[in-house]
Amino acid sequence: MKRIGAQRLYTPEPGTAGRWPALQPVLTRSIRWDLIAQQYDQMIRYATAIRLGTADTETILRRFARSNVQHPTYRALHELGKACRTRFLCDYLTQIELRRKIQEGLNVVENWNSANGFVRYGKHGDITTNRRDDQEVQALCLHLLQSALVYINTLMIQDVLDDPAQSITLDATDRRALTPLTYSHVNPYGEFNLDLNTRLTLA
Repeated sequence: MKRIGAQRLYTPEPGTAGRWPALQPVLTRSIRWDLIAQQYDQMIRYATAIRLGTADTETILRRFARSNVQHPTYRALHELGKACRTRFLCDYLTQIELRRKIQEGLNVVENWNSANGFVRYGKHGDITTNRRDDQEVQALCLHLLQSALVYINTLMIQDVLDDPAQSITLDATDRRALTPLTYSHVNPYGEFNLDLNTRLTLA
């Protein structure tokens, strides 16, 4: 989580902050459960609409921001988000295994993002068009490159592991570290063979 050192923890009920004296510097007000309870049915309605695809998130957010006064359901969702974030922060700060799991996932994602930037190096990997058809074509091309890279790498790893001349012994930890998301062996620009002993025939 970005700026985790600047996050604040919300208390479950008013007047309960004294239970955790060591957390006083990071504690703030209590969660407004009454607001969540009042808007619970509407929150379920909007969440179901997004899940079923009957309404997109952009349309719902536009409805929330239609007036200068905050929509009560939006305020309730924001309050619920504070409660969920507080619970996650407590779990994250107290469970070392959770932190390790998240770090491992982040490493995979960062490696995959760097691979995406490597295989789609044109225009710095940015989608520079506003046309949805062109955006979809570019995204599909990226997916095709990703699939091809993973497929070829998987075949190469299998060949190495199946080669009897290679005395490779892998334990469970080694197998967990195997990944087809490598690209250091790939030359994205092609090969140009130059004969420096031959002059170009120029008119």
